[in-house]
Amino acid sequence: MANSRNRAVIVAGVRTPFVRAFTDFTQLDSIALAGSAVRGLLARTDIDPKAIESIVWGGVVLPSHAPNIAREVALDVGLDFGCEGYTVTRACASGLQAVTSAAAAIERGEYDIMIAGGSDSTSNAEIKLPQSVVHALAPVALGKPSARDYLGVIRQLAPFTDVLPRQPKIAERTTGEVMGESAEKMARINGISREDQDVFAARSHHRAAAAIASGRFDDEVVPVRTADGREITTDGLVRATTSVEKLATLKPVFAADGTVTAGNASPLTDGASAVLLMSEEKARALGFTPLAAFRSWSFVSVDPADQVLLGPAISMPRALDKAGMSLADIDLVDIHEAFAAQTLSVLRMLESPTWAKERLDRTDAVGSVDIDRLNVHGGSISLGHPFGATGARMVTTMANELARTGKETALLGICAAGGIGASAVLERV
Repeated sequence: MANSRNRAVIVAGVRTPFVRAFTDFTQLDSIALAGSAVRGLLARTDIDPKAIESIVWGGVVLPSHAPNIAREVALDVGLDFGCEGYTVTRACASGLQAVTSAAAAIERGEYDIMIAGGSDSTSNAEIKLPQSVVHALAPVALGKPSARDYLGVIRQLAPFTDVLPRQPKIAERTTGEVMGESAEKMARINGISREDQDVFAARSHHRAAAAIASGRFDDEVVPVRTADGREITTDGLVRATTSVEKLATLKPVFAADGTVTAGNASPLTDGASAVLLMSEEKARALGFTPLAAFRSWSFVSVDPADQVLLGPAISMPRALDKAGMSLADIDLVDIHEAFAAQTLSVLRMLESPTWAKERLDRTDAVGSVDIDRLNVHGGSISLGHPFGATGARMVTTMANELARTGKETALLGICAAGGIGASAVLERV
């Protein structure tokens, strides 16, 4: 842990409403959503925009015309021109990577005040042309073509079977396995039933709905004005009235005899989250009351050909070890719900002495997570999952929960493409 002078503390965090892709935010790309979150953060904290020294941003579906979202946001929202910014991408762990990168920079003494977060707009994912088409067209597009050059392109593309754009898939490059197929595989290997998944999903929706109804998210969610002038103020995916019975009627998506459905998986989502971090000394000098700080974090990787989403079952114990804690010491646990099958599989691994011995070189299981302290305000299944924003959302919600309830610690766990696992231990300040 850094000393109190340089210890990075979380001062505040906000997020846009999370909405289903191709609905309210279709005309807002990742940069625009990021700008909305950062403007909301500045307004909620009333901090001088010129005081922000650096911004770190996470994203997965990066816009090809301006992939360094962090710098574009700094310019768009009117931060000081000297505010440097860089963008990180670590699949679904990108938001947490951005926040921990900022915390590390503060604790190294590089900056005192930083913003970190993440955003993604699945609605604005770019449709790629086949490479054969790109190779044929590039010389014409980048040069001064003649009529003969155009005829050459036509000859190369004939009979035009490869000209149509290909649908993007959320799949592993190394294995070709689609994420939903990975979740089906985990359910099968770890004995997670369809009913288990639907019960988990219904609970996520009910807890998220209760949080919204109680006003729990009011100081986290900032409004977004759409291109047509509407103001979106509330998450659009939470279903308060869903039930296990309703979810049971949905058909499997990835295999005819499978268990993963649209109801027990996280939906394609647009949104952004932003976190304000400071050195503890600077925060107190400016009159801010810190919410929480990082006690530790851990990023790991596993073989994608195994169970690509099992990473948190390794990163969570490692984060605990770095913090000098056990799972029994933790007050709150927040695990990214990419799929109910994945989250339940991770929980089962943490409970398994065999897993502990074979994968963690331990003699005893990591431990069981009490359902009453797991994802207490719902998760990605109900709230949605804008890939780059989820990690920052989890940090914000858990930091606020620690400050609000007086609980001491929270453990975060995120799975991500490429076999990545990301975790962190937060402590109340």
